[in-house]
Amino acid sequence: FLCLECTVNMDGIDDESYEAIFKPIMAKVMEMYQPSAVVLQCGADSLSGDRLGCFNLTIKGHAKCVEYMKSFNLPLLMLGGGGYTIRNVARCWTYETAVALDSTIPNELPYNDYFEYFGPDFKLHISPSNMTNQNTNDYLEKIKQRLFENLRMLPHAPGVQMQAIPEDAVQEDSGDEEDDPDKRISSEGHLFSLVVTLL
Repeated sequence: FLCLECTVNMDGIDDESYEAIFKPIMAKVMEMYQPSAVVLQCGADSLSGDRLGCFNLTIKGHAKCVEYMKSFNLPLLMLGGGGYTIRNVARCWTYETAVALDSTIPNELPYNDYFEYFGPDFKLHISPSNMTNQNTNDYLEKIKQRLFENLRMLPHAPGVQMQAIPEDAVQEDSGDEEDDPDKRISSEGHLFSLVVTLL
């Protein structure tokens, strides 16, 4: 298990700035690790107006990350995540589900049992706040370069390592197993070793 993490202060980061750092970093990650599938956690605490977050992303800006990861044409499992302004979390996950399905949905919210929670505008998309983006291009470039350097130091393209099993470790089939395939097969006498390693 490897983790690429960089703790930074990104107060007020907007869609354009976030995309400028997300795309090149994820491109490098995909190039180096060549995954066969992607699990993408779509936490909504980076949205503008989140009670605990300090980012200033719109739902469309947030979804551009989903669109970008989809562009690699790999199996993609999207998971929910954080978010402390629940009405915006629901908006975000609704829109990103539509993006994942290549569907277009209207900005006008349909009437439902929770309609009043989405007032006063009753729209799918939110506007960014007037929060100042404290991230200069130089600062974002430094973050990007630091993450590239961290990536350079991590091992590349993890794989599956098969380990040989000594011949005397595997017992011969005793013939005691029944021929009925619906019965549970005992693991006695069967030894397989598959060690997954991230090199």
